Amino acid sequence: MHSDQEKAAFEAGIKLGALYHQWVGTPVSSATASGIEDAIASAVALQPFVTCVDVTLNRAMMTSNVFGYSELSGLMLEVTVTTRVGQATCQARLHQSEGYPLMEIIACGPDDSAGPI
Repeated sequence: MHSDQEKAAFEAGIKLGALYHQWVGTPVSSATASGIEDAIASAVALQPFVTCVDVTLNRAMMTSNVFGYSELSGLMLEVTVTTRVGQATCQARLHQSEGYPLMEIIACGPDDSAGPI
């Protein structure tokens, strides 16, 4: 038996890993970046246990090819996701750290203000 806190952490990690592998390689430009940010956040928010998603793409890393677009890379993603399972919440993020797209738990613990899902 796993605790609600462990389940919330697991769910947060699964959400970040899935979005990374689903969206890397997507054609993107500075003109379309906000739409892709919204699409990623909306897609992740549909999944069970997600209470909040924030997505930002690093536009400075978008270098247009001869056809006028770039491909989304993991290093461009700045994502924070919050999950809630039972009485526990977990906040995790995907961000660039020393040239690597790092996923990590920011905070995880009991959520005394929330009722069960």
